This record gives sequence, structure tokens and C-alpha cells, in this order.
Amino acid sequence: MGDSSTSYIHMVQHLIEKCLIFNMTKEECMEALSKHANIKPVITSTVWNELEKENKEFFEAYAQSQGKQDRMSEEETSQMIQKMISDSSNKDPGE
Repeated sequence: MGDSSTSYIHMVQHLIEKCLIFNMTKEECMEALSKHANIKPVITSTVWNELEKENKEFFEAYAQSQGKQDRMSEEETSQMIQKMISDSSNKDPGE
């Protein structure tokens, strides 16, 4: 895999991790990244699935906690995703 592919996958992973911080479901994350970061849902889903394989215990606990959390409004989600994208694009390419 080339450097650009690897860095794209790392960016998607980083954005998924941000979605997790905000207690988003896989479907919410796929929709948010598609809408706000122009990332195809199949890419988000594939990266999410790989993260699940590598971090089974975390995702089991995360799934259990999903029903217990308050949800953000769509506007709050949109603003948060836009900020994440802006922050990601302002970082050094070597990070």
C-alpha cells in the first residue's frame, strides 16, 4: 500500500476515534463521515470493522454503553465533525 493510501486510512481511523469519543454508533459515524468528510460509508465500515477486530474488548464495552448515553443533536454533530476535519487538515503531514 502506498503512503497516500496509508495516510488516508489513518485519517479515517482518527475520525472514527473522534466519533467514538462522541458516543456515535457505527451507522452514525458512517453517515457523518460521508456527509461531512466525503468518505464513502464502505471505507468507514471497513476501517471500523478492522478496529473492532483489533480491540474486541473495547468495542464490546462500547456497544453496552451505547444505550446509556445522551445523543448530540445533528447540528452539534455537524459542527464537531467540521472541527475535526479542520483540525486534521491543519496538522503536519508527518504526524
